[in-house]
Amino acid sequence: MERWVKTRDDAPAGFFAAEAAGLAWLADAHGVRTAGVFENAPTHIVLERVTTVRPTPVAAEDFGAALAATHDAGAPAFGAPPPGWAGDIFIGRRTQPARPEPTWGAFYAAQRVEPFLDPAVAAGNLSASGAEIVRRACALIARGAFDDDDAPARLHGDLWSGNVLWSAAGVVLIDPAAHGGHRETDLAMLALFGCPFLDRILAAYDLRHPLRPGWRERVAVHQLHPLAVHAAGHGPAYGDELVDAAERTLALV
Repeated sequence: MERWVKTRDDAPAGFFAAEAAGLAWLADAHGVRTAGVFENAPTHIVLERVTTVRPTPVAAEDFGAALAATHDAGAPAFGAPPPGWAGDIFIGRRTQPARPEPTWGAFYAAQRVEPFLDPAVAAGNLSASGAEIVRRACALIARGAFDDDDAPARLHGDLWSGNVLWSAAGVVLIDPAAHGGHRETDLAMLALFGCPFLDRILAAYDLRHPLRPGWRERVAVHQLHPLAVHAAGHGPAYGDELVDAAERTLALV
């Protein structure tokens, strides 16, 4: 099996260990396959090299069903990190908390959206007035406006199309920010950055695990996290999108 080495000389402590723990936890769900890990060290990780092919509708449907199975494997709590890992986890090059919480809304607002607002303002990508709108949406979420009785799902946590590799044997996931969360968050990230045959993925997912009524309207709620992350470091356009998603979130209640 061919190997691929990722390196980062300035990696914070645990950067690659958290990635390895997340890949192993997702693999244990026996849903979507993840890239195998051969070694992780403070400044590098050695992974299985995945040869990619063109996506197909059949592979997309298989992915959707398998993703539902991954989510259904569950997590101990909202915000829970992968077993064997304690402390913060990482999304891209940024740190984010992973502290267990009893309710999804309290976790999501405090640990997935709010930590990125001050950096986005400091970077000039989010205005102070825009940040206030987002904080109002976070307060609504934290109060439980979108909580339900769905158990914590086992999330990939950074499920944009670049982390979805289409191989001859099906989809393989890489670069997780794995934690316990709400299943709609992974699906919303797939939609945000586009994914081949997304409608097929979602339909197959819904067959395996029916989604709750209104999930399409709640996409904006679950896109607050990736938009906040990107507003912190990728330009003012993401700040504008973040404010728009916050306004749509507020309009739901």
